Amino acid sequence: MNTEDVMDEFRAAGALREGHFVLSSGLHSPVFLQKNLVFMEAARTERLCKALAAKILAAVGPVDVAVSPAVGGIIPGYETARHLGVPSMYVEREGGAFKLRRGFSLEPGQRVVMVEDIVTTGLSSRECIAAIQEAGGHVVAAACIVDRSGGKADVGVPLIALASLDVPAYPADALPPELAVIPTTDPGSRRLAK
Repeated sequence: MNTEDVMDEFRAAGALREGHFVLSSGLHSPVFLQKNLVFMEAARTERLCKALAAKILAAVGPVDVAVSPAVGGIIPGYETARHLGVPSMYVEREGGAFKLRRGFSLEPGQRVVMVEDIVTTGLSSRECIAAIQEAGGHVVAAACIVDRSGGKADVGVPLIALASLDVPAYPADALPPELAVIPTTDPGSRRLAK
């Protein structure tokens, strides 16, 4: 599955949106990937995550566990883990920082792939990876359905993306004129807990 195949899945689900969006990172973009419209369909999610699992195995070989950041990474993390044949866990924010909770734990040195939905700046991925390492896991790679940074996001480990896009994203004080005149929509989730 290549980038165009992945985008076809987003288009078919009505999940490729255009306008003026404030992303979870706080950056503004003319494009938003409404991944929940993709993940609400089991067959579509299975196709994407099965392809991501194959790409992970080809890049780093077998892993022991997949760990994802809550909330957005839980569904693709679980489904990718299913195709890898490994357990799926997730981290949640506690006191502002990601932590394994709900009885989840890692054995020291376990080979972990961190599975994310969409990467823009890589901040959530880096925070998740730090929590995994703090819990004793060895993160061999990060993986995502879509890398919006076009390969520019540095997550601190190799990033395996099923699709890679170079979607523009701007700080609020540096919007291009054509974007500045469009009213904003704020579909991001990071600010919901604040």
